[in-house]
Amino acid sequence: MAGRGDPPEGTPEGLPGGEDEYRSVVFDEAFVRAARLQEFSAQERMGEHAQAVRSRPTWEGRSGSRQALLLVLLIVLAFGTAVYLGVRNPYQPPVDQRAEALRTLMVPLAPQDPVPGGEAAALFARSPAAEYRIGAAGINLPLAGRTSHFSESQVVSALGIAKDYLVASSLEPDVLAGLTVRPPRLLLDPDQLEQFDRSVESPQDDGRHAVSGWLVRFDSHRVVLADPAVRVQGTLHFAEINSDLLDVMADHTFTYAVRPAASGSGPTARASLYTVHRELHFRFDREDLRMHRAELLTSTVEAGPQSCDADTTGSLRPLLAGERAADPGRRAGTDPYATGRPAVASLCGTLAPSAQPSL
Repeated sequence: MAGRGDPPEGTPEGLPGGEDEYRSVVFDEAFVRAARLQEFSAQERMGEHAQAVRSRPTWEGRSGSRQALLLVLLIVLAFGTAVYLGVRNPYQPPVDQRAEALRTLMVPLAPQDPVPGGEAAALFARSPAAEYRIGAAGINLPLAGRTSHFSESQVVSALGIAKDYLVASSLEPDVLAGLTVRPPRLLLDPDQLEQFDRSVESPQDDGRHAVSGWLVRFDSHRVVLADPAVRVQGTLHFAEINSDLLDVMADHTFTYAVRPAASGSGPTARASLYTVHRELHFRFDREDLRMHRAELLTSTVEAGPQSCDADTTGSLRPLLAGERAADPGRRAGTDPYATGRPAVASLCGTLAPSAQPSL
């Protein structure tokens, strides 16, 4: 039997008022705590409040603001600490060292007999330079690999700069003729330019300021090339000195066909061969590699046929076809074609007969 307030057929299914009506809408504690609006109490609503609800404080917003503030403070603290440690750090970066001054040694090789003369091609064919390559092709780069602190590309760069210097200072026609010194100068460390310029402008035989230490130059008023095809052969080696320095050693022989400078309309004089054996010690730091330049530490030159009393501080002075040395001497002969041997320390040597073209 239905209750007094119920309809005769009982409470209909599906109509409001059932127990399951709000089962899907559950306001748990977490939901209530997270609500952004809160209803005023009955007593508060009796006051002068115009609104029935008020905004609750958003703790997540406050927490986010606090985290952002804390992050800013940490960044400022880390930056301040880094600045402080940088100022207080006793280990300062290494001081950039200046390039050393070039040390030079020039050894003239005097012939014991008159200098052979003839056509340049025939002289080359009968000399030790017969199988040498021509020009820059004779300056071969070795197989390069990385070192402990330098990459393979950096080693290749150092070898390439050394080759460029050899070409600029030993094969460039205008340099050989004394018309310019710019090509090799552009490849030098700036710290050595003052010494280089002084060597060119005021050469001295003091082991520091001889032009022959930097480049090969002839007195064009006296000597010219009889054949522009200079014969070249030699080797390049590299070695790491420390984590910041890389060395390259160059040991090359250059053979030039020369003749007296033309005068008048007479027949061209006979050619003769003049051989220059150069041992150069290059050094590179990382800035040199980046700027494509080198520091030249030592330069040892053996050149002949040439008289021992010839002044070679400003330019080389080869003996020409048919000429003899003023004081040939009878010392053991020095062969400028023999590379890979210790440089002689005497002020003058004797040109080995085997270094001259055969008759």
